[in-house]
Amino acid sequence: MSAVVETSSPHLRASAAKASDKTQPESTRIQAPEALVDDHFFWTYTEEPHRSRRQAIIKAHPEVTKLCGPEPLTKWVVLGVVSLQLTCAYLLRNTSMLDWRFLVTAYVIGATCNQNLFLAIHEISHNLAFRSAFANRLLAIFANIPIGLPYSAAFRPYHLTHHKSLGVTGLDTDLPTAVEAFFLNSLLGKTFFCTFQILFYAVRPMFIYSPPFTYIHLLNLSVQISFDYALSKLCGGFQPVLYFLLSSFLAGSLHPCAGHFIAEHYFFSNVKSGGTESLTELKKNEKPKVPHPLDSLPPPETYSYYGPLNILTYNVGLHNEHHDFPAIPWTRLHKLHEIAREFYEPLPCHRSWVWVIYTFILDKDVGPWCRVKREQGGRIVGGGTKRGDDSAASKQWNGRGGEGISAASAGPAGEEGDGWKESEIQC
Repeated sequence: MSAVVETSSPHLRASAAKASDKTQPESTRIQAPEALVDDHFFWTYTEEPHRSRRQAIIKAHPEVTKLCGPEPLTKWVVLGVVSLQLTCAYLLRNTSMLDWRFLVTAYVIGATCNQNLFLAIHEISHNLAFRSAFANRLLAIFANIPIGLPYSAAFRPYHLTHHKSLGVTGLDTDLPTAVEAFFLNSLLGKTFFCTFQILFYAVRPMFIYSPPFTYIHLLNLSVQISFDYALSKLCGGFQPVLYFLLSSFLAGSLHPCAGHFIAEHYFFSNVKSGGTESLTELKKNEKPKVPHPLDSLPPPETYSYYGPLNILTYNVGLHNEHHDFPAIPWTRLHKLHEIAREFYEPLPCHRSWVWVIYTFILDKDVGPWCRVKREQGGRIVGGGTKRGDDSAASKQWNGRGGEGISAASAGPAGEEGDGWKESEIQC
């Protein structure tokens, strides 16, 4: 690791190589030496900000804890979307994959539905459909059916680790690797990344660490293969399964709803064209400045979006709210925002997911390097083995504790219920 210096934010560090360059605007990142590829990211000394903000919100508004718990509506939405996708797949059983009707249906209906199902599985991974953990696992497997490939069982441990270890290199598989960032930091590279980002999200985790294979993984695999085979036999061909697979690919490609993948955690505040103003700035609030609860907390690593596409995506756009309180289901996140608006309105947010994709590709100040990383801390949820490390410690490794983050702040170990203390209202 190179020598580091303080940036304009006390919570960020950067390489010392250009620390003396006074021509750099204070709002932009100080670039690292070219040889130190990983130092092009933003590095932070602090623990992830969501736990601190959660504690501050609970202190100011203890009533938010009443918003936690399963949402019965989720299972009915899943049933409706799965039924719609099965209907479309059946109706297209005799239609060529290259037919415009097949392609348009896959993009407009299929990709939107499968993005919805991706995010249903995301919601269910936090045990927010039923009180029973096993019932949630079964619903996730059912929601997985129109995706075409087994996904739900593998997604859960990686996603819960993302919450526990936000920005921790080697744990948070949502982070692009230095190799990805190095080779894709160009107009063509970013276009390629946005077009095929669903493949990056599917393949990248396998190179980071390997969670244990459980009976839930086996059940997910068995149900998906059996259903794909039965549907192909019933329809006399593989077209319905191809429809599912194309829908899944397009859902994570150049599709409006796919903007959330980039919008959630990529650093956009150095974009000169705007687009990430806080709600407070958008309202042009002229009230005199008074001490604010956020003043003593680290800068945000997460961006929310409050636009209409949330209707199709389980309110995943309210991403600061979700990371602060993963135990609050999608139907109550707006209520959380309303109760604690003094915490959320000053935070930068996106106005358009389409703008996010467009800006990510075309703006030279935004790219795969624009992620906040921390070197240590957090832990793997559900256990697992880090890739490239054959040590005995790695084989039983859970990543607890570390520089700037205590084992206590990482939360207690344990897979079910996400392992968070009830007092922290984290599921």
